[in-house]
Formats: sequence, structure tokens, C-alpha cells
Amino acid sequence: MRRRHLLGAGLAAVVAGLSGNAMAQSEIKIGEINSYSLLPAFTEPYRKGWQLALEEVNAAGGINGKKLVVISKDDGGKPADAQTAANELVSSENVAMLCGTFLSNIGLAVSDFANQKKVFFLAAEPLTDAITWSKGNRYTFRLRPSNYMQAAMLVEQAAKLPAKKWATIAPNYEYGQSAVAVFKKLMSEKRPDIQWVDEQWPPQGKIDAGPVVQAVAAANPEAILNVTFGADLVKLVREGNTRGLFKGRSVVSFLTGEPEYLDPLKEETPEGWIVTGYPWYDIKTPEHDKFLKAYQAKYNDYPRLGSIVGYQTIKAAAAILIKANSTDPEKLIAATEGLSMGSPFGEITFRKIDHQSTLGAFVGKTALKDGKGIMVDTAYKKGADFLPSDAEVEKLRPKN
Repeated sequence: MRRRHLLGAGLAAVVAGLSGNAMAQSEIKIGEINSYSLLPAFTEPYRKGWQLALEEVNAAGGINGKKLVVISKDDGGKPADAQTAANELVSSENVAMLCGTFLSNIGLAVSDFANQKKVFFLAAEPLTDAITWSKGNRYTFRLRPSNYMQAAMLVEQAAKLPAKKWATIAPNYEYGQSAVAVFKKLMSEKRPDIQWVDEQWPPQGKIDAGPVVQAVAAANPEAILNVTFGADLVKLVREGNTRGLFKGRSVVSFLTGEPEYLDPLKEETPEGWIVTGYPWYDIKTPEHDKFLKAYQAKYNDYPRLGSIVGYQTIKAAAAILIKANSTDPEKLIAATEGLSMGSPFGEITFRKIDHQSTLGAFVGKTALKDGKGIMVDTAYKKGADFLPSDAEVEKLRPKN
């Protein structure tokens, strides 16, 4: 009896093992990491976006007949936690690739992990230029338009302003430092007459807006570059409005036109700022209409820019896996370099030279309508039109 019991148990284990292997072979897992608990205003719409894309991918047959599975982890806004999550996803979950991240310092940490472990990484959101240039590597690609690209789009408008004396306000970490540096470089090239009269570097997520506004006002600039976002932006705008900082001054602002950052300003929205953003209510293209209808049908809500980023991240991951028809990192890289695909903003391509996608951004001005901030005078700027030449990129990117 005991022998028969052991034989039965052994056979059950073998069958379970075979069943498990069959299941593993019928699906492909990718690991997704983001700062869900730290930055829900962006990451919750982002999660909704990738979940919608995942449903669409699997409804269309998955990855060459295999189901696509996303295993998601929260990095809590800490680079070390992001690397730990990446390690768990690769070693324990055996994911085919990593994707996601929001903050630039976290994106760089996961990119470094991917390079060391030779794992494919699709950076969704981090904007620092270092991701694809000075700290770029073979295993890392980036979806969103970089700081350089968005700065170049903004400079196109900012250089036309008569203002000569400029101040900057930016969060004191990788993203803010990178954005200010590239904006100043590109702006000074177009306008050598510009003077930079003040820089304010509040800590990310912990701005003390009163002293920042006071210091900028004391420098008496004619124009201001703002790089703050989220709760910091709300505090800066409120204090700036109270003290009249923005009256009679031009403001150029990264990201402020994104609904996740513009909506919380409500009736306090300053008018006339030159911004990058996402006027979902004003985009009339078949690609965007299709996305918008699907998103609203699923969530009964309007999309934010995070929704677009999350959606396109999984769409891109699926397109890469389908083209490669393999989970081998080298084949994934080969499949991604030069890959073109559709998006809600039109066709995009992942460039071979620096692994940057040509996804663009909308540029316009802030306005107030019915007690709510909106973007007006908007135009879509194609990412490919705002990137440096191949020769310049070769100087910026290490050989690896």
C-alpha cells in the first residue's frame, strides 16, 4: 500500500511538472516596474493603459500564439528597490524582458542592472538624456521623448520670446538637472543674448515654494523655465500666483500640459505658459480616436499621458517579441533596432543608433476654461524632427 502510494505521488508530481512546463511554454512573461505608491497621479493611468494594451494583445493572439503575461512590481520611488525588483523578476519569475520605471534616477538604476545582467529593458517614462546617450547601453531602449527632444520642442517657441533674462526652477535630481542643462544649451545656441540670472533646485516632492518664489522674484527675470511637476507644481503655482511672480513674465514649462499635472491646478491654472502635454480632447486622428474609444469604454474615464505611455509600452513589448519570435536578449535587440510600429500618436520607430523611439509630444499654451486648465494652440511635434544628427549622437553615446 505504501509503495503504491509513493508511486502514485511520484506519478502525480511528474504530471504536475509536465503540466507546469506546458503552461510555461504557452505564455511569455515580462516584468514591469514603476513607482505606483509614490506617484499615483501618473502611474495609475499608466497601469490602466498597459492593462488595456495587454487585453488587446492577447485578444489578437498574444505573442505568436502564446499568452503575454505582465508581472508588475512597485519600486516605491527608490533605485535600490527597483534593482531588487528587477533581480526578482529575472531570477525568480524568469521574465523575457523588463519594462517601465518613471523617475530618471530609477530608470538609470534598472538600465545599469539590465546591462550587467544582459537583460532587455524597455524604459517607458524616464526622460534623462543619459538613458540613451552618456549612460546608454546595448540592452536599454526608451519609449518617451527625452529631455533633449522636449527641450528642443519648447526652445522652438521660447527663442521667439523677447525675454533676455531667465531663471530656472527644477527638482534637484537627475531629471531636473538634465532638463535644465539641455534647455539652457539649446536656448543659448539659438539666443546667445540670453542671461541666466537665477537657478532654484528644490528637492523633488518636497518644495518649499515660498522661499523659491521669493528668490526668483528677487532675481527679477523676464522669463522662467519650470521643470517641477505633480504636487510641487501645485505648490509653486499657488505661491507664485499669490506673490504675483508670473505677472508680466513668460513661463516655459516641461510636462505641465499633461492632464495628470494640469488638472489638479483647477482654477489656479496660469494662462499662457508654453508647455508640453497631452490635449486628449483636441486630437482628431484615426489612431487616437481608436485608442480613446477603447480606453473610455473600459474605464469610463478620459486618458492621461500616463495612459498613453503604459499602453504603448506593452504594445511595443509585444511587437518586439513577435518580431524576434524568441526571448533571447540578443534577438530582442536585433528585432527592436529600427523597428517601426503604430501608436495613438502615429507611427514611431526605435532608432538603431541610440535606442530612442521617435514618439513625439504636443506643444501648446495653458488656458483656463470652465474653471479647469486646458491646452490651446496645440501642435504635435514628431520626435524624429527634434533629435541630433547621428554624428552628434556618436559623440554622446559610449561604444558598447
